[in-house]
Order: sequence, then structure tokens, then C-alpha cells
Amino acid sequence: GFVTTKVPFALTLRFKDMLQRGVQLTTLDASWVSSASWYFLNVFGLRSIYSLFLGQDNEADQSKMMQQMTATPGAPPDMKKAYRDEWEALEVRNHRWTLENITDVILYKTNSVDSSYQISHKSR
Repeated sequence: GFVTTKVPFALTLRFKDMLQRGVQLTTLDASWVSSASWYFLNVFGLRSIYSLFLGQDNEADQSKMMQQMTATPGAPPDMKKAYRDEWEALEVRNHRWTLENITDVILYKTNSVDSSYQISHKSR
């Protein structure tokens, strides 16, 4: 494993096995966290924050997907149903470019500035 981050507080050696999974360094301080442990801390530790900001039924909550996959342990997931559900949820949108006619606008403004400069310059 890889060591990715250090928590900003001291931890006892009891946390070392949990937070440094895959890293076999006996002299490494317990406050350093491996990449795999950091991933699981974020996925499971931030679930309440995700539900607070994103609402109860959000896509960041992977526990529903895990429950669906383990609901029928012997049967594989129905991929046709999953694709059909995603197809029905898909919404096609027409994109409207903000700068669609920008060259015309710039040329118009440039021409109007040039013509006003020429008019004011000729009157002198």
C-alpha cells in the first residue's frame, strides 16, 4: 500500500493496524494513513455529511448499491434492467452556446468603433 496522508492529531498504536493496512513498516508513526484505509474512512465516514448536504437519497451513498448487489447472493444482478432504468432516466438536452455568434458581435463592435473613429477624425 501507499502512505497518503497524516492525520493532524496523535493516535495510539491500536489504530496502526486499522489505518495502515497494506503498509508493513514497524517504525512508522500511527498517525500516517494508507491509501486503502483513507478511502474507506472517506466512503464510510462521510456518509452522514453527504446525506446532510445532498439529501437522503443521493448518488454518493454507495450503501444502497452494495445492498442491492448482496440482496440476492446467488443470483447475478440483472444488467438489462439496470441499463433500461438508466436509459429511462437519461434526459437529452439541447446545448445552447453562450458565445455562438461572438465573431459577428466582435466584428460589429470593431466596425462601429472604426467608423466612429473615422467620423470623428475626419471632422477635425
